[in-house]
Amino acid sequence: MQQTDCIHVLWDEWSDYELLDSGNRKKLERFGKYVVIRGESKAWWQPELPEEEWKKAVAFHSGEEHAGWNFWKPIPREWLLRFGDLTLQTRFTATSKHIGVFPEKVGQWRWIREQIRNSQRRDLRVLNLFAYTGITSLVAAAEGCLVTHVDSAKGIINWAKENQRLSGLENVPIRWILDDAAKFIKREARRNQRYDLIILDPPSFGRGPDGEIWKLEDHLADFLADCRAIVSDNPLLVQMTLYALDQSALFIGNLLADMMQGYGGTIEVGELAVKPKHSDKKISLSIFGQWCR
Repeated sequence: MQQTDCIHVLWDEWSDYELLDSGNRKKLERFGKYVVIRGESKAWWQPELPEEEWKKAVAFHSGEEHAGWNFWKPIPREWLLRFGDLTLQTRFTATSKHIGVFPEKVGQWRWIREQIRNSQRRDLRVLNLFAYTGITSLVAAAEGCLVTHVDSAKGIINWAKENQRLSGLENVPIRWILDDAAKFIKREARRNQRYDLIILDPPSFGRGPDGEIWKLEDHLADFLADCRAIVSDNPLLVQMTLYALDQSALFIGNLLADMMQGYGGTIEVGELAVKPKHSDKKISLSIFGQWCR
């Protein structure tokens, strides 16, 4: 197995999203036709655009836990974005600054689609863990993969199903699983189920549907060891993204090397970022690692 010595910084453009500016621990962003301000603890520098541009935002979220949105103009609480052939519902929720998409992952969505197409295999089994609103699941399913989508929040799974309906993909084979990811993996191993692509996006802290507690630092290494038991004999891809930026991308690379020992392939690690069109002030929002055949 080969591990790259480079830490890559990946970002990609998306017509329905734009980072307009950042600074003073905030981001000025456009999602579709709406401009919003969200708190961003990593944006320590000074903004580049004048205050008048920031005043064009229609809503603000401080980014603090349990804070709500403040609206400066009357706008719908839900609206649609397009990513290729997919239609995605975004919404302002009462409990989070997140609106249903993580734009720094755009490059990953496109890369996963490319890997599936290049494989020329139409029987690929995909497992998407901590799968949120299902964009990666829909990308894979639209390419003919058999997808298993696992999340511990019923409301989030319903949101993902709505994205499936809006995208006209009601008939593609997606298995929706409401479960604690760690428990599900152990059951799949006992059932002798195997997957060719495994996508992991674990939170730093979370709770399962029955109150199970997940702490990244306590559970991730054992969780990946369990995941190894469900890797197929001829896997294509394992990809993991972490938002705990006190860790390093090299940390993910070492964990994936343990998980995929004996399979050969290559491991690439790096950071996922967003970048304004008219500035070089990229913001790194997560770290990633991916093993590829």
